[in-house]
Amino acid sequence: MSTDTILQLEQRLIEEAQPFAVATVIRAGPPTSTWVGAQALIDSEGALHGWIGGGCSRAIVIQAALAAIRSGQAKRIRISNEPATQDADVELHTMPCASNGTIELFIQPTVPAPLVLVLGSTPTALEACVLAQRMGLRVCAAANVSAPFAALGLTRVIQGFDADALGQIKPQLILVATQGDCDEDALEAALRTSAAAVLLVASERKADKLRDTMRLRGIAQERMAALHAPAGPHIHAHTPQEIALGAVAGLVTQWRELELAAADAGAPRITGDDAVPSVPPCESMASVEPAVARYVNPVCGMPVDIASAKHVVDCGGQRVYFCCDGCKIEFEHSPDKYLAIAQGRREREKT
Repeated sequence: MSTDTILQLEQRLIEEAQPFAVATVIRAGPPTSTWVGAQALIDSEGALHGWIGGGCSRAIVIQAALAAIRSGQAKRIRISNEPATQDADVELHTMPCASNGTIELFIQPTVPAPLVLVLGSTPTALEACVLAQRMGLRVCAAANVSAPFAALGLTRVIQGFDADALGQIKPQLILVATQGDCDEDALEAALRTSAAAVLLVASERKADKLRDTMRLRGIAQERMAALHAPAGPHIHAHTPQEIALGAVAGLVTQWRELELAAADAGAPRITGDDAVPSVPPCESMASVEPAVARYVNPVCGMPVDIASAKHVVDCGGQRVYFCCDGCKIEFEHSPDKYLAIAQGRREREKT
């Protein structure tokens, strides 16, 4: 895949609000099949597009990229068997292939901004939509009257405050700016979604009354904890534009606090449906129990998918599968040694 094609794929994933990571080789110590500047894009499903090295390094890079997407933090990784001084900024991995080359990569994740749902068609709500988009947030809206949103370039506008309809778009943050137009219905619908935070544009007195109403409507106490009112910091706002400014400041605060909490906990960032599957750490791959259709490479110990294996040798009346050409070549130099390793592993599995 050419650099232009990777850039085109990046643009498409950005437009689709899909997370991904780009891995760039910044050091390549021979013998290795890659080069400094080689790049690959890893999507949220773990598919690698591009080239950063052979089969052994690919598996490690994919795992590291998925971890970077989950945390939202860039990282450097080194794949090598060379003695190295511990560096807090570099994640070390053992090179599983017999080539013993060294590869160092920089992995940069791109994670979509949270999806914000603004409820209401008030001047404050409309201004908040504009400001939130300028902050880089993805914005959609819901209101009883949808016409005022026509010129704002929102991804979606929903008619009314139906909780099921709001839940289907899976917003991570909700701003309720109805300001007297169906406040109770809008707030209840917002709290019945799975949004991480619901911000309410209202005075403290009005917010307290609405909290009582929500409890009467059956909103659980643990869900009430997601409600933040007033919506943002106190900035002595008077005009709709000033109120919207404070509310969007509250959205940005919630966005960054959730982001920091996720990074500290090692949990997925707030990306809605863009959750990335967890994978075992690279160093434990050799101990992962092989599935029915998998074979343990006798050279490096890595499980190989038999159905998709590209490097296969028939030797001693059996088929031997490898993760990369380097392991295959090493096997061909000493077949008896590695056949004995494979036989010993099978005997241990039987006991």
